[in-house]
Amino acid sequence: MVEQQAARRVLIITAVAAERDAVLRGLQGSDRFHVIAAGAGTAAAAAGTAAALAAGSYGCVISAGIGGGFPGVAPLGSLVVASEMIAADLGAETPEGFRSAAELGFGSVSVPADRGTVQAVSAALTAAGLTVSTGTVLTVSTATGTAETAAALIARHPGAVAEAMEGHGVAVAAEALGLPVLELRAISNPVGPRDRAAWKIGDAMEALTAAAAILLEVL
Repeated sequence: MVEQQAARRVLIITAVAAERDAVLRGLQGSDRFHVIAAGAGTAAAAAGTAAALAAGSYGCVISAGIGGGFPGVAPLGSLVVASEMIAADLGAETPEGFRSAAELGFGSVSVPADRGTVQAVSAALTAAGLTVSTGTVLTVSTATGTAETAAALIARHPGAVAEAMEGHGVAVAAEALGLPVLELRAISNPVGPRDRAAWKIGDAMEALTAAAAILLEVL
C-alpha cells in the first residue's frame, strides 16, 4: 500500500497551529505533504478533513498531534501509531453502564488504520531509535481527568494505548472516500488525574517533529 500511494500527496490534519508547525519542521518543506490545523475536536477534524479532500487529490490521510498515553503502555515523550481509531464516548449512559453507539444500533464507532502503513511507519520510527507503541487510540470529546474514567476506558477498550480528540473524525472522512488513514500521536501527558505541571508538551512536540521527518522516508 505504501509503495502504491507514494506518488500521491499525503494530507496531515492537526488540531492546533503548534502541532502543525511541529509537523512542518520535520517535513522540511516537502511538497508531498499538505498539513492543516483544522481545530480541536472530532467535528472540526472531520469537517476540515472533508473540505481538504474535496479540494485536492491525496493518497493517504494522517491525524497527527499530541495526546495522552495510558500509563504503563505509552510513556511521556514517546510516540503512538494507531491500529484503530475509536469514538470512545459516543453512546449513552444506561442503568447497566455505558453503551456505545454501535451497541445501540447506530453504526460503527471504529475505523481501522491501514495495516500496511501502520507497520511501515512503526518499523521506521523504531529503526530511528524512537519509542513507539501501536494499538487503539481513543477519540474523546472530554479529556480524561480522573483515575476512575481512565480505568473505565481501559475496561471497555483493553487494547487502548492513548487518547486524543480528533482521530476518529479524520478517519471517518478518509474512510468515506476509501483512503488509507493513520493516527500518529506524541505523548504529552498520562491519561488519568489532570496534573498540568507534570505534562511534557515540549518533549511531545519534539517527538512529533522527529516522527514527521521519518514520514518523509516512508510515505
